[in-house]
Amino acid sequence: MTQGIHPIHVVSTPRLDIAYEEHGHADGLPVVLLHGFPYSPRCYDAVAPVLAQDGCRVIVPYLRGYGLTRFRNAQTLRSGQQAALAQDLLDLLDALALPKAALLGYDWGGRAACIVAALYPERVHCLVTGSGYNIHDIAAMALPEVPADEYRLWYQYYLHSPRGRAGLAAHRCELTRLLWRLWSPPWRFTEVQLMQAVASFYNPDFVDVVVHSYRHRYGYADGDPVYEAMEAELARQPSIAVPTINICGADDGIRAPEAVDAHARHFTGSYERVVLAQVGHNYPQEAPDAAVAALRKLLV
Repeated sequence: MTQGIHPIHVVSTPRLDIAYEEHGHADGLPVVLLHGFPYSPRCYDAVAPVLAQDGCRVIVPYLRGYGLTRFRNAQTLRSGQQAALAQDLLDLLDALALPKAALLGYDWGGRAACIVAALYPERVHCLVTGSGYNIHDIAAMALPEVPADEYRLWYQYYLHSPRGRAGLAAHRCELTRLLWRLWSPPWRFTEVQLMQAVASFYNPDFVDVVVHSYRHRYGYADGDPVYEAMEAELARQPSIAVPTINICGADDGIRAPEAVDAHARHFTGSYERVVLAQVGHNYPQEAPDAAVAALRKLLV
């Protein structure tokens, strides 16, 4: 199967048929690149080939609800909770017979990567994440931020309502364009880049997964019982001991770099924070050279 010029593979896991793109040689060091919302594997188009040239085996999956990734059972809750994303990553590693991989992600993908690095460090060579420690403290989510930070989360509150759900379903492209502009002000993305990403949002489960993600993290929707044990572990806010580089865009419209300073306490191994000038939330696509450099530094 293909999407444009990018060959797509599909592997079956207990709950999903996960679509992914692959670069490099099968015997290379495994690297998994994980996108966020509202993005797609296209954010790694300038990263994956370079890492493949370095000799890595690069896997770029479509998260649940995106692209050709599909639920295997119609009765499965279309959960977007953090534990579901992490379990999908573990299931993908198992399905591809990868005992260990380097992880690079941000937003939803960074959350999955952080969780696996925290709870299953034996499966992770190293971690490059964006905007710090991305594991939700759901019990604390009911506490409001200061208004100067709270307004940045308007889209999450929008999606808590039936009106927001209908808006996402009807205006996927327009909402994505707005969020990209707000979250990455310096980034002059093209209409082609936008439409390439949006093409992945016409998955039959996209709206359900996205809405559940933003409702569950605030306690407004129950999670899938199958993930209760992992969510209980995440409630303890586990530390991350694998070597980590945290990339922050200086112009990130969701979370300013200074807001993640306190996150360093969650990283108990080798840890470095890198702040990129003139970069917003989508650092792999806005600054691919920096993303590659961070991973190379950890793999030396």
